[in-house]
Amino acid sequence: MCLAVPMLVVSLDGDMAVCELDNVRREASVAMIENPQVGDFVLIHAGFAIEKLDQEEAEENLVYFRDMIARGELVL
Repeated sequence: MCLAVPMLVVSLDGDMAVCELDNVRREASVAMIENPQVGDFVLIHAGFAIEKLDQEEAEENLVYFRDMIARGELVL
């Protein structure tokens, strides 16, 4: 199964961003996102930001993922 994970953009350098979730940072391309900004929540899949999310939507998705992990239904 492939997942896209919500992450927070913490820095930008051209079309590349450093994104963070739970103190884990990953580099991802933001070339497919319109006007990315530090502080945006984005869905990261296979090293690419594929969609912007508002903060509420990102947090709802993270609650869902964390609940699945806690129940053993999802292993990352």
